Amino acid sequence: MTLNFPDWSPYMYYSSGNYEAFARPRKPDGVDGKSAWFVGSGLASLAGAAFLIRDGQMPGERITILERIDVPGGALDGLEKPDKGFVIRGGREMENHFECLWDLFRSIPSLEVEGASVLDEFYWLNKDDPNFSLQRATIEQGKPAPDLGKFTLSKAAQKDMLKVFMATREEMENKRINEVFGEDFLASNFWMYWRTMFAFEEWHSALEMKLYLHRFIHHIGGLADFSALKFTRFNQYESLVLPLVKWLKDQGVVFQYCTEVTDVDFDIDATNGRKQATRIHWNRDGQPGGMALGPDDLLFMTIGSLVENSNEGDHKTAALLDEGPAPAWDLWRRIAAKDPSFGRPDVFGTHIPETKWESATITTLDARIPKYIEKIAKRDPFSGKVVTGGIVTAKDSSWLLSWTVNRQPHFKKQPKDQVVIWLYGLFADVPGDYVKKPMQDCTGEEITQEWLYHMGVPVEDIAELAATGANTVPVMMPYITAFFMPRQAGDRPDVVPAGAVNFAFIGQFAESKQRDCIFTTEYSVRTPMEAVYTLLGIERGVPEVFNSTYDIRTLLDALHQLRDGEELALPGPSFLRDRVLARLDRTEIGALLHDAGLLAGEDA
Repeated sequence: MTLNFPDWSPYMYYSSGNYEAFARPRKPDGVDGKSAWFVGSGLASLAGAAFLIRDGQMPGERITILERIDVPGGALDGLEKPDKGFVIRGGREMENHFECLWDLFRSIPSLEVEGASVLDEFYWLNKDDPNFSLQRATIEQGKPAPDLGKFTLSKAAQKDMLKVFMATREEMENKRINEVFGEDFLASNFWMYWRTMFAFEEWHSALEMKLYLHRFIHHIGGLADFSALKFTRFNQYESLVLPLVKWLKDQGVVFQYCTEVTDVDFDIDATNGRKQATRIHWNRDGQPGGMALGPDDLLFMTIGSLVENSNEGDHKTAALLDEGPAPAWDLWRRIAAKDPSFGRPDVFGTHIPETKWESATITTLDARIPKYIEKIAKRDPFSGKVVTGGIVTAKDSSWLLSWTVNRQPHFKKQPKDQVVIWLYGLFADVPGDYVKKPMQDCTGEEITQEWLYHMGVPVEDIAELAATGANTVPVMMPYITAFFMPRQAGDRPDVVPAGAVNFAFIGQFAESKQRDCIFTTEYSVRTPMEAVYTLLGIERGVPEVFNSTYDIRTLLDALHQLRDGEELALPGPSFLRDRVLARLDRTEIGALLHDAGLLAGEDA
């Protein structure tokens, strides 16, 4: 167990191990006289409310969640929309070491399995039907890409990775990925797998790339076939959001919809550094209003938004790029103007050409299309089990098109003879290979044409099959990778800024003091857990990030994988190498190197 008392918090600490994981904290002093307000109803707010109730033992009716639209869930969406069809803006990839996420969902009852938690349901599902891909990438209209399963990292590219991995955080601040990685790396299969899995661009943050390498080093071996990943039974809205919302409502939590928070007032004492939120301002159903806050009224603010100004098209209409007013970003700007410790939103929210991409939800209506899916996925899409096992990338696509078919049905209301596909393109502003238009200018039908082309559908069949055989809803998202922009310390506010007595920042744009990375459900749960534990002084550790980056076995295995299984070559004459190997074989170091496959031998 690691006890770490940061200078910004007299209470919260990080921990690992069963002693802390299974402990139940005692009721914090004075909690019955406190209330809590959440800005936004995304996963961060929902998780924070759950931690207030479960670990802080705050009565649910004293918690209010304010939401601008009329449905909870934030970016974890998944809906059937009238006159459009099924829509998912994106899906979330999960893994076994999302420590805070699973700490939360062990306590939330499943809606699918009686007597089980959401974690139980997820765990059993992925035991019975483990995830892995049988075809990670294609070229030339559906053919297997060469060197599948290999990273194809040259010696120069391997050196680049080692330099970034060993660099300090400060050395990576405000740098782009293409400033610290050379052309060899950017031409490798590793980068193709990495960028399409996590939606990284060459101009994104080298610091975030470094954090990802450390955070997921234990999954390097599963990167090429997605055996590292786990998925929910249905879309994440139905599998994660709905059971969590039901549990919160059962506890009495108030959901106040159609309420746009427009500003927050603070009392900031420059002498002693004390900071207190004193009022929330909002417009509810078009009418101005708000709430005064005292020191016992806790405020948790989700700042920024990766799905702000998302715009949906339909099968006959292109999605629009909405660069107009962005309420979530404007709110953060108003808040940030009041104190330097509240972050710098324009570092992230003013680079739409570099933070946008487009996704689409395709629903098949013609039995011919699933046959092409089955040919590439090598699995029956109607089996109810894993299909593609993650995204399939058309490596030679001008849009860098990737698509996935999760377990079907992906929606509970989905007809049994339909398949729902999620698709996205990292390069939305370049012409396609079949449709000679940028993706962002294409209707759902035209996006379907481009996808069918890269699936290997005969050219003469594409137009008719796209017109009548599917329904596609495109979604343009201007800020979807805003958090990946190059940054430095202070650009994101601390979860609980120094001196804050009754407020915290949560979500993807808040700065956890742990070495975690964003664009994960884990980060959306970690930040509110830290916030709640800090402001209430909960006597239980927040789970620290899985320590694989400090495990020599994990590091050696990753080295073996990154070298595509090539053994280490010891320098010098053969008699000297033999002596070194003989010495190594009598040590734990030799055993570790053999186990990792880095030295030849019977244990390799």
